Amino acid sequence: MNMTATPTSDKMPLWRRLTMKTGKHLLRWLGNFQARHSLISTTPVIGNDEFTWVPQLEAAYADIRAELDALLEKPEDIPAFHQISPDQKRISKGNNWKTFAFYVYGERVDDNCAACPRTASVLASLPGMRTAMFSILAPHYHIEPHKGPTRAVIRAHLGLKIPKDRQKVWIRVHDQFLHWEEGKVVLFDDAYEHEVRNDTDEFRAVLFIDIDRPMDRIGTLVNQLIVRTIQASSYVKQPLKNVAAWNRDHKKY
Repeated sequence: MNMTATPTSDKMPLWRRLTMKTGKHLLRWLGNFQARHSLISTTPVIGNDEFTWVPQLEAAYADIRAELDALLEKPEDIPAFHQISPDQKRISKGNNWKTFAFYVYGERVDDNCAACPRTASVLASLPGMRTAMFSILAPHYHIEPHKGPTRAVIRAHLGLKIPKDRQKVWIRVHDQFLHWEEGKVVLFDDAYEHEVRNDTDEFRAVLFIDIDRPMDRIGTLVNQLIVRTIQASSYVKQPLKNVAAWNRDHKKY
């Protein structure tokens, strides 16, 4: 069955589009403040040694990969990113970028966590984890350059299913190119412009995680306010409604 229809960015009321645009500009303006109060590197790519939980996540690779493989037996039951988050319509086309959400800015997707209990258990143990999903990219797809809304979180990718020719599948973060490796984590600041390209005949899949940026006391207070504002916005509320509708209309996990 098809997912319940949701508003696209083209059909959004003018007030909502203006509110979202203003909010994103404000969050990016705050980037300089966040950089001054960050307790870790503010470079586009961040070293794995700056987070103590990285070895724990990498050690869980086999269990997480097994649960991903089980889902991929029925890829039609996994939605495209823009079907869950209409804000991603510009960079998510057709069925080329599928996502299976576990958490959306701190809100747990119970059905999906129940479908992948080992993955959900590992995610719940990560301090400051906000958003987590399987991110599955089709062969020969290009995610166009874009920026995340805030430096309040750091992006982590755990390589799960990586094409054999790793040099032909990459993510560019600002002026740096990264290539995934199965069972290994890469960390970056998605507030920098980034894009992804898969120039192979194979699918690429990662466990995509956003986690709180370690900050000093003032920075932590400001970031908490930013995160609460995002949590209360349609940027989060609409995807949560959509994933619930998708799970109702499709196979119950």
